[in-house]
Amino acid sequence: MSNRKEEILIVALHLFARDGYEAVSVSQIAGKLDMTKGALYRHYKSKRDIFDCIVQRMEQQDGEQASEYDMPEEEKEKMPEQYENVSLDDLVKYSKSMYEYWTEDDFASSFRKMLTIEQFRSKEMQNLYQQYLVAGPASYVKDLFDSMGFTNAKDKAVRFYAVMHFYYSIYDGAEDKENVKDEFVSAIKSLVQDLK
Repeated sequence: MSNRKEEILIVALHLFARDGYEAVSVSQIAGKLDMTKGALYRHYKSKRDIFDCIVQRMEQQDGEQASEYDMPEEEKEKMPEQYENVSLDDLVKYSKSMYEYWTEDDFASSFRKMLTIEQFRSKEMQNLYQQYLVAGPASYVKDLFDSMGFTNAKDKAVRFYAVMHFYYSIYDGAEDKENVKDEFVSAIKSLVQDLK
């Protein structure tokens, strides 16, 4: 991806995260970059094209995060053997990395903030919010817990993921973000002991 195309993508995502996707125009994106709309259209066909590229990037980065930690990249039905090779310790390490990713990585954090704003404005955004930040991760953890032989895997997965989701919200408004991250790790480790 060219530097200018990447720059447009990042600036657009930051604007979407601050003001919401619907509220941002192509003119605003171009203006923020000191370029004309015509110049922007040489890189992207439309605001929707920019958004679709953002979602594609998130999907790719999500898979890369899982792969880096030897975690399943797809649903259990598509790769059941990979789910069976994950331990509780693996899940805790991966959860810590995902927490850092969704709070500290500029792209992922901005995407999360955009979806948080937009989930109330459109069904599509609500579905993406659920996929990336609520039902999707909870279902993923449930499948992992099922593979680990947990009883009541769904309830335990909800408890486990609720802690993560709760700490995303705390992180966004915290002055001492490092302390919040430490509290998250402690909460997850404590919860894991209760779940066993």
